[in-house]
Amino acid sequence: MTDATSPDAPRQDFIRQIVRSDLAEGRQQTVRTRFPPEPNGYLHIGHAKAICLSFGVAREFGGTCNLRLDDTNPAKELPEYVRAIQEDVHWLGFDWANLRHASDYFEVFYLAAEKLVREGHAYVDDLSAEEVRDHRGTLTEPGRNSPWRERSPEENLDLLRRMRAGEFADGAKTLRAKIDMASGNINLRDPAIYRIKKVPHQNTGDAWPIYPMYDYAHCLSDAIEGITHSLCTLEFEDHRPLYDWFVDRVDLAGSPELLAPLRERGIDDAASKPRQIEFSRLSLNFNITSKRKLMTLVQEGLVDGWDDPRMPTLQGLRRRGFPPAALRLLADRVGISKQNSVTDFSVLEGCAREVLDAAAARRLAVIDPLKLVITNLPEDHAEQLVFPNHPKDESFGTRAVPFSRTLWIEQDDFMREPVKGFHRLKPGGEVRLRGVGIVRCDEVVVDGERVTELRCTLDLDTRPGMPGADRKIKGTIHWVSALHALDAEVRLYDRLFDVADPDDDADGKGYRDHLNPEAKRVVRGFVEPSAAEVEPETRLQFERLGFFVADRRDHSPRRPVFNRVVTLRDVWARREG
Repeated sequence: MTDATSPDAPRQDFIRQIVRSDLAEGRQQTVRTRFPPEPNGYLHIGHAKAICLSFGVAREFGGTCNLRLDDTNPAKELPEYVRAIQEDVHWLGFDWANLRHASDYFEVFYLAAEKLVREGHAYVDDLSAEEVRDHRGTLTEPGRNSPWRERSPEENLDLLRRMRAGEFADGAKTLRAKIDMASGNINLRDPAIYRIKKVPHQNTGDAWPIYPMYDYAHCLSDAIEGITHSLCTLEFEDHRPLYDWFVDRVDLAGSPELLAPLRERGIDDAASKPRQIEFSRLSLNFNITSKRKLMTLVQEGLVDGWDDPRMPTLQGLRRRGFPPAALRLLADRVGISKQNSVTDFSVLEGCAREVLDAAAARRLAVIDPLKLVITNLPEDHAEQLVFPNHPKDESFGTRAVPFSRTLWIEQDDFMREPVKGFHRLKPGGEVRLRGVGIVRCDEVVVDGERVTELRCTLDLDTRPGMPGADRKIKGTIHWVSALHALDAEVRLYDRLFDVADPDDDADGKGYRDHLNPEAKRVVRGFVEPSAAEVEPETRLQFERLGFFVADRRDHSPRRPVFNRVVTLRDVWARREG
């Protein structure tokens, strides 16, 4: 039986219904999708939904999915981002049929542009960027034709070739599609196809002084690769007429000569007309997904980098300890629809708890330590107790946990003046030490107002296997042996922002002003030895504290570092209630 979080689990939504219908009615013989991120930053949680959809649809229908880096803007693109994108896709549980770059097709794009010019569908414009905006019109007023719009195909072809040769300065000219400046869809008001930008490219070097625009390169890349279903988020719905306009006018399937540069390089894709389908993006509250704003947080040092565990990037979520299965489960829970909505961040946290509760081994740790001494045990007492690694799954096995006379417990498991309903340790009170037995607090050692030590007596008759082991008592607390526990750096992470909509500036504040000062706290804790020995990225439940992960970068057995993934319960629900 396939688990719901598996990449192979079957799903039902309107896109999959379209795919089923296309296959059943013979409109498509196979399924080809693609995931086409721009390598101008790190992927964020919104991309997780797109990855799960595009790769998932291809896998479910026995098709293929390409990973294509849409590298048409070299001024903002870095190999670092390319590497991270590939790593993120693999981490989420998917692999690609082909790794492609839009730059693989630059020669095809250019030959297609010449075809558009020769056939009167494109022209070279001398208007500046500001003048183009001025001529574009508004949502209620039509645009105005450029004075250069009626240049002859011969003149336009000559100018385009001179642009390609690097003759003109940046911004001096653009190649524009000749569509309709009065169109109600502003995207069809003679959009740019090529702009002059003399910037070296990470893949092509200085070979190109002109670069294609996204709307042009994206649809032709789909057509070149024979993509059958081009899955995009809703903001591209108004771009679909332009997408189809370019694909139809260029007609790669009917113009095989345009693909000659690819065949010479051994790339032989089945050019076809793709079908663009739009779906709603994944949006979470207490969150931002603007690459520009995320980059600002990094560049201004407001976070510790792109993989800061507070960040909504996939690298950040991974380092925080969110399992990929939780993101796949989130994508399923949110679903695929045509309606934009905002999902509460607690849904992601709930998915993480659900996955980790089943998958994470248990360990003992204390993050706000208070010393407890069991006075009726010898000073040199030490023994190994046997604990299950998972209380709900025997397949996890057991482990030895060292126990001694002196322990660390949590500060909030003791209260000198207990409130009503407090069932943990108090002066003269009893509590069960997890796996040990019942202790009574006989003496409280203080330094001023601060409690520094509890001196307790262990009821030996309540130890496991003894006659009184089943004696009823309300409270049970965890502990670690002070003699054996290892110091650990514990990083307590929370939501990056302290308001649901950080982009709402109605109060005169920007997203920077809403950074949550409690989003990261670093404390010194103690962990049982077996917790320190785990490999980086091992996820554990620290009993009664939450789910934690051994930090991907900094953890080692000699210097344990753990990040809190999520608390055991939704603490934000209580704050907002």
